[in-house]
Amino acid sequence: MMDYTRISKIEKSKMYAEQRSDRVDFISLKASMKGDNSGVHIVTYSEGEWSCDCEYYRSRHEVCTHIMAMERILQNMVELA
Repeated sequence: MMDYTRISKIEKSKMYAEQRSDRVDFISLKASMKGDNSGVHIVTYSEGEWSCDCEYYRSRHEVCTHIMAMERILQNMVELA
């Protein structure tokens, strides 16, 4: 027999997940992403600003493939670069 409190918590978590754009605001995050050419890149998001340690971003300070991919993964959960 499952605990009713636990069932309630599970249901509430599903509701929060479905309403994610109304309930969740990312302040910061840090992720590693495997690239095709030179291994792993670190992509960060902090207070509305994206950055990446890849050569393209470091040299041009323009949105790179890794940042674009993270924006797609998070599906409108963060501000676009």
